[in-house]
Amino acid sequence: MKITWLGHSGFRIEIGRQILLIDPWFDGNPAFPEDKREEAVVGATHILLSHGHGDHSANAVGLASDMGIPVVGMFDLMSFWEARHGIQTIGFNKGGTVDLGDVKVTMVNAVHSSSIASDNGPIYTGSEAGFMIEGEGRVIYFSGDTDVMADMKVFHDLHKPDIGILSCGGHFTMDMRRAAYAAREFFDFKVVIPCHYKTFPLLAQSADPLVEALPDVDVKVPEVMESITL
Repeated sequence: MKITWLGHSGFRIEIGRQILLIDPWFDGNPAFPEDKREEAVVGATHILLSHGHGDHSANAVGLASDMGIPVVGMFDLMSFWEARHGIQTIGFNKGGTVDLGDVKVTMVNAVHSSSIASDNGPIYTGSEAGFMIEGEGRVIYFSGDTDVMADMKVFHDLHKPDIGILSCGGHFTMDMRRAAYAAREFFDFKVVIPCHYKTFPLLAQSADPLVEALPDVDVKVPEVMESITL
């Protein structure tokens, strides 16, 4: 398994025979080097989308159209995009599981909001979500944009993820302290990877507090386009 951070909340996950792009955001992303775009997307089989906000969804339709691959996410937004743009989608909802080749993805709850911008203001796009991604005998919890919530205990009991990709930049999501609390109190991660930080001045600029708060967890802090092999 190889996990590559694409900056902000974007990841490329090579797992089983699949290559998943999760919340890939390139246009306007100050953290992403434009000359690395082809390297980031080559061979992708699916796009997973946690919610509609532009810093997660802005490139999803274009990538799906150009590459001929489906976007996988909340039924409401997938139905809207399929009708409007003619792209392939796989729409499902919280608690549902889809098989993507030899990888299973379960949509789980998150606490945030979800909309896309329009000339007439925001269009609400169903609900925000996270994902449990199961393959190669391991389970990744991708939190999406969320705060700490008691649901996380249920996630652990049902899925037992050993890898956590956690939003932790603060202001719009959990900060480092809250993400560390979630990891300690609700999960038994072997590996944690921070995201949704360092993109803008408004967000936390260092993951050091998360590393320090989880001394018994292998907290990986990659640079953008750096891959972690697990």
